[in-house]
Amino acid sequence: MPRPVPPDGYHRAVASEPGPPAVVHPSLKSAKEATSVRSLLRTFSQQPVAAKVPEVTALFWLIKISTTASGEAISDWLGTKHNVKVGFFVEIIMFCVALYLQFRARRYQASTYWFLALAIATAGTGVADTMHLAFGLPYAVTSLFWLVTLAAIFFLWNRSEHTLDIHSITTNRREKYYWAVVFATFALGTAVGDFAASTLGLGYLASAVFFCGVILIPWAGWRFLNFNSIFAFWFAYVITRPIGASLADYFSKGHDVSGLNAGDWQTALVMTVVVVALVAYTAKARYDIQSSEVEIAGGT
Repeated sequence: MPRPVPPDGYHRAVASEPGPPAVVHPSLKSAKEATSVRSLLRTFSQQPVAAKVPEVTALFWLIKISTTASGEAISDWLGTKHNVKVGFFVEIIMFCVALYLQFRARRYQASTYWFLALAIATAGTGVADTMHLAFGLPYAVTSLFWLVTLAAIFFLWNRSEHTLDIHSITTNRREKYYWAVVFATFALGTAVGDFAASTLGLGYLASAVFFCGVILIPWAGWRFLNFNSIFAFWFAYVITRPIGASLADYFSKGHDVSGLNAGDWQTALVMTVVVVALVAYTAKARYDIQSSEVEIAGGT
């Protein structure tokens, strides 16, 4: 029997009863989760197609010191002006995101490389400060701890890869060693900088000036005394941390502790803007790209 036609002459769809919600079988959900985990693991195990770190230039050192200053101020701002637990989680999330982006890239990219350096500068400051403020360890003890940790990573890296040259960061395993060293150097530099400024009573500005003098040692040794270039690089790399951290503390801390009292968030903002501007410039100029002739070695 034909269906009655509505007065307007058009057939209207008859609404059907909603069916029961679709049920995802637990095995399918587990399979999706397993696929996501495997994809994440592949990101952190894929091999580079080119060097993953920048060429060492004058701008490299300028960005490095600016990054350490920014990370110091950001960590202090998160740790003192906000809930410490919130600051801790912000630093961890920032570090994890930056780490993922850096390992997802298969060649050096200025933005991802320096974002991870900034995240490590922030997290490294937080870890070193937590050891002193939360656990009550003296700066001398935390400095010694991170010095031993750094030496152990260098030993394992050299035993595994037979080189500590940053121009050899062309495999996934070497890159992991590299970033482990970077983290240890940031934490060590924070502890040493605080030791000089607080324990030795130099104050922040005097500490910055002192370490600016110290960093001339590896440069002069490499330039005039035939120092090993790899040793000179890592010597200078460690010292950039207390230079940047001491400068950041000098600008941000109060007059009662030898600072200019500019504030943590203000210093963090200014130094972060400086880092972003310098990284944007170097990403555009692209003269920090290592030579394509660098050999891509095997490894995992």
